[in-house]
Amino acid sequence: MSKPNAVIIGVGDGLSAALARELATDHDLTLAARTADKMHAVAKETGGRTVLLDATDEGAVASLFDSLPSAPRVVIYNPSARVRGSIAELSVDDVRNAIEVTAIGAFLAGKHAARRMLEADPINGTRGTILFTGASAGVKGFPLSAPFAMGKFAQRGLAESMSRELHPKGIHVVWVNIDGAILNPGRSEPADAPGSMLRPDAIARTYRHLIEQDRSAWSNEIAVRPWVERF
Repeated sequence: MSKPNAVIIGVGDGLSAALARELATDHDLTLAARTADKMHAVAKETGGRTVLLDATDEGAVASLFDSLPSAPRVVIYNPSARVRGSIAELSVDDVRNAIEVTAIGAFLAGKHAARRMLEADPINGTRGTILFTGASAGVKGFPLSAPFAMGKFAQRGLAESMSRELHPKGIHVVWVNIDGAILNPGRSEPADAPGSMLRPDAIARTYRHLIEQDRSAWSNEIAVRPWVERF
């Protein structure tokens, strides 16, 4: 039997690479990103096919999902855009771009993932899982970071609305609050705080758990944080 399809949008060398490695054992991967270099390295390691994608372009997102040989069973939306600055000095164009990537891109991925999943017959009552990579900025706004908070609050609202609509139809939707710094390649933990950063492979195992949750006890939102994070 063929493996189920999994789509990861926003592939780099950090969390998304860990997610690809986690799913590669039992899924056919489609990896999508705006730039190629890091994505191709992940594809070489995991055997995934690659698609260059502007996640804010609906035609391109629709084409990505239409190109799949069958409806995806897992879709992960990972991109976001940060713009830091004083509220009195931020450029509206920079803010608009940040919201486009973080929120509108998430909407487009959710829309077309759901469209394909709803076409499929359910397996054990479920049609698939859509996961959005969130952040603590979707729960609490930080100074000098209004555009990121705007995008992540919108993304969180999108996921909650989608879960209420789609859970009864067999599509599991989850917003994952990454509440802390991720130990991505090139970063290191402070010497006086070992274990204070989130490890990408550990986060990926949480995504795996969400994908495999029984429908009788689905989560629609979850937070992962290192032990030192202040609540």
